[in-house]
Amino acid sequence: MATGEEIAPALQDSWGDFWLFRFFVNAAGYASIVVPGFLLIQYFKRRNYLETGRGICFPVIKSCVFGSEVKSVHQDDGSLPPRAEPTESSTARQVFKLFCCAAGLQASYLTWGVLQERVMTRTYGATETDPGEKFKDSQFLVFMNRILAFTVAGLYCALTKQPRHGAPMYKYSFASLSNILSSWCQYEALKYISFPTQVLAKASKVIPVMMMGKLVSRKSYEYWEYLTAALISVGVSMFLLSSAPNRTVSTVTTFSGIVLLAGYIIFDSFTSNWQDALFTYKMSPVQMMFGVNVFSCLFTVGSLLEQGALLESMRFMARHSEFTAHAVLLSVCSACGQLFIFYTINQFGAAVFTIIMTLRQAFAILLSCLIYGHTVTVVGGLGIAVVFMALFLRVYARSRMKKRSKKLPLGETPVQKV
Repeated sequence: MATGEEIAPALQDSWGDFWLFRFFVNAAGYASIVVPGFLLIQYFKRRNYLETGRGICFPVIKSCVFGSEVKSVHQDDGSLPPRAEPTESSTARQVFKLFCCAAGLQASYLTWGVLQERVMTRTYGATETDPGEKFKDSQFLVFMNRILAFTVAGLYCALTKQPRHGAPMYKYSFASLSNILSSWCQYEALKYISFPTQVLAKASKVIPVMMMGKLVSRKSYEYWEYLTAALISVGVSMFLLSSAPNRTVSTVTTFSGIVLLAGYIIFDSFTSNWQDALFTYKMSPVQMMFGVNVFSCLFTVGSLLEQGALLESMRFMARHSEFTAHAVLLSVCSACGQLFIFYTINQFGAAVFTIIMTLRQAFAILLSCLIYGHTVTVVGGLGIAVVFMALFLRVYARSRMKKRSKKLPLGETPVQKV
């Protein structure tokens, strides 16, 4: 009897910590906000509230449900202001800006990656007699990141001139929900796989994107896109297979990590595609950042309060000041990194930004191996090199294709890319 009473709470705790159980609990919390919101939106639309509504709440409901402007004609990167081409007289200034952007992106996201692995895989409060405890609630970390990003984006919009906003606010909730789930999967995956494996999986998400484009959108691709996708697949396979004999994790753990990475890629792909569709409204990237993070804060804080996890996480912060510092710095790096992304793309274009972030992924793997002692075999190192060589080749080939497409006669259109 005593043994049974001791085992039951242990089993309950293990089920409570299992990622699939927590995923459904979190999803139920989001549904408790999404479903009433959906019903309210349908109610206002059926009542034709835009023509019949009056009163003090009318501007708020109109902004949230209907918006205020029609869509603009969507073009590639049309949401961004035109990028000024550097002149010879400002070459030194442009080089300095590029250096600052690269340094800001590297510092923000390398620090973010190191802290992410520290928070999710190491214990806090360990002593000679006490093994310490791990922080388990990934959703709280997502909330911390989003609340600071919301604050930074709000201040930026308030202090700088922005386009008049016209999108219905509720449309941000779709990107927000998928963004929350992708971030949650990313944090949870670190409990089951190593950080280098996660980085390589994120770098290789171009493969499922191409497959989805081929099956769903009937897109066609150039030969170099198939070549680089094949090289990425080969490189990732080399890394994973060479690391397998040295692993001590179980098959279930490995499978959980793969499922969570797949969830991250699926949700993240939806987020980027939905945001691209939202940019057909006249808005700036910082307005997008603000709108998405408004709903992210609403969803995460609502779910945390329903589960009682917000107070539990706050108590963990009170017990471990080191965790508090890590969580705050993690949020600061995430928010600053987003601003650096917008500024870099605006000033230098997507190709330069992609090169910087590809280098960041390589540096992140190196830092993780040095700090946390991950071992990489010679074959695994070659696999990493193949992946990043393919990514750089992809950036180079795409830039060449863009230059060629500008020279095409009217009436000819280049092949669609991902």
